[in-house]
Amino acid sequence: MSLLPQITALIAILAVGIVYGTDAFCALVMRPALARVDDSVLAATMGNVHRHGDSRMPIPGAVGLVASAATIVLSAIAGHVASAATAGIALASLIVWMIVYVRISAPINRILASAADARETPANARALQASWDRVIVLRSVLQGLAIAALVIGVILS
Repeated sequence: MSLLPQITALIAILAVGIVYGTDAFCALVMRPALARVDDSVLAATMGNVHRHGDSRMPIPGAVGLVASAATIVLSAIAGHVASAATAGIALASLIVWMIVYVRISAPINRILASAADARETPANARALQASWDRVIVLRSVLQGLAIAALVIGVILS
């Protein structure tokens, strides 16, 4: 029974790692790169990035959430309290990430994706991107914390 929570934790680590890597890339590379382009390039690039990201990233995000929750339950059943607790920290981090994403990032993503589809540049494109940029480091940290907690849980189990 103790192998099952380790397997779900590893699945969670792999899935969360996809989202973490994407957010970290955006924080470390995309954000400073986009600061150097004009508004039309910014709107077109990010609109297209968000269109594809928002259609593809929910799968690893959901797998990470579900696998983290499963790790809590399976670790508790196996009597691995520390692993259940670290998976709980991971799940809490992922839930906070989801709240930030849904409330701040997703609405901006939709605006920029619609503008890119219409081949338009919103007058507030730079302000929209600045709002998105303000939470990308937080999003990266939350995903990184989730991975670290899950890894610690695997080590402790």
